[in-house]
Amino acid sequence: MTLAEMNFLPPDLKLASAELFILAMACVTLISDLFVKDRKRTPTFVLTVLALLGSALLTVANSTGNIAYTFSNMYVADLMGDLLKVLLYLTVFVVLFYSRPYLLDRAQMCRGEYYSLTLFATLGMMVMISANHLAAVYIGIELLSLSVYAMVALNRDSVKATEAAMKYFVLGALASGFLLYGMSMVYGATGSLEITSIAEQLIVGQANRTILSFGVVFIVAGLAFKLGVVPFHMWIPDVYHGAPTSVALFIASAPKLAAFAIVIRVLVNGLFVAAQDWQAMLLILSVLSMAVGNFAAIAQTNIKRMLAYSAISHMGFMLLGLVTGIVGGDPGNALNAYSSSMFYIITYVLTTAGTFGVILLLSRAGFESEEISDFAGLNKRSPWFAAVMMMMMFSMAGIPFFVGFFAKFSVLQSVIAVDYLWLAIAAVFFSLVGAYYYLRIVKVMYFDSPQHSAAITAPVNVKILLSANGLAVALLGIFPQHLMSLCAFSLLRSL
Repeated sequence: MTLAEMNFLPPDLKLASAELFILAMACVTLISDLFVKDRKRTPTFVLTVLALLGSALLTVANSTGNIAYTFSNMYVADLMGDLLKVLLYLTVFVVLFYSRPYLLDRAQMCRGEYYSLTLFATLGMMVMISANHLAAVYIGIELLSLSVYAMVALNRDSVKATEAAMKYFVLGALASGFLLYGMSMVYGATGSLEITSIAEQLIVGQANRTILSFGVVFIVAGLAFKLGVVPFHMWIPDVYHGAPTSVALFIASAPKLAAFAIVIRVLVNGLFVAAQDWQAMLLILSVLSMAVGNFAAIAQTNIKRMLAYSAISHMGFMLLGLVTGIVGGDPGNALNAYSSSMFYIITYVLTTAGTFGVILLLSRAGFESEEISDFAGLNKRSPWFAAVMMMMMFSMAGIPFFVGFFAKFSVLQSVIAVDYLWLAIAAVFFSLVGAYYYLRIVKVMYFDSPQHSAAITAPVNVKILLSANGLAVALLGIFPQHLMSLCAFSLLRSL
């Protein structure tokens, strides 16, 4: 028996039981769909929902609040990961119910592959959230990316969708190359791919700082692509516009949670000592994203493209918290700053899901509700759903007292706490610019004459879910402290 065999510890499968369960369910869903005769794919849909519910139960049941490692320290289970995973399941659950009527109206989209790919993409995000090794980070990102590429191109009859998938694939491959090259340089500088080991090497000063600096540049570039911030944003408007709306909803929501987790794992947990290097880069990316995203969104007439540029600006705003975690070597503001970014990303995902939910609600067989003019007179057709959309727009614009206001306020607080007053002023200015195109949607809904008189129909469960989504945006704006405290507590127990 060799020394390696003697030191081998069998993995604790209980810690990763949620990932193993969803992998098994994804395979079951993929195979069982071959025998489904129902054109609505109801059994496949039910299996997908059960997979998410089962994973949620396993995640909650196995959560201890302590940090635990398994699979030779490649996998970490902690409170931050558990919270983000539960929110991930909830987001994908909502996405599936919002998308269901849209898919049923389009025979070329209502296929079992949509649900199987959704589960594989969810598995990829779960791996990203719990990765404690750069190889695991890469595996999670690629599993998510390859699934999403296929989802974008699922409607093979659409030239727009095929073009969007090709652009996404080519640019995604380029970003993966950046990420791999950066990881290889970090390995060369520290002699390890394990995130906790990298942090230890940096603390004791045994890393080659020159090689490490180059590695950090390439890693930040790769992560910036996944977040969709300037100048790595080129794919977002085209993919949002070209992808089927149900897929655009998926891309715009759930992956943002996983991308945030990766940034925390790699940059904060692994490269904390090199914070001044990556914070300077994130500062530039943040300001450019807020500027380009908000000004470009003003010119858009397609609401999906508008939301794409809006996403770029929001990711720039979220980065502000990561930029101000450590200033002058002092990590005193770190917990407040990182928890404000986490709160921001969670509320952004919630609001984005509701916004695309209304867009899907207005879409019907043979008609895509993609232009801003399609929302004209929505208040006359459905006052309640016009009110839900108004709440989403007010929240994204940061108008009191909706959750988006407190998300922006908490990030700005962390910025001002470290005397970055100019950065706070710039963020407020760009938010005011962004308010214009959000309020334009409200103006169109309430003051323009409707172009379509078709009744707005949707299943009862979608109407209930969309109403709950709107009320959550409003109620979290009035009572944000519970979610804020949960974000801070989960990070406190995980960092």
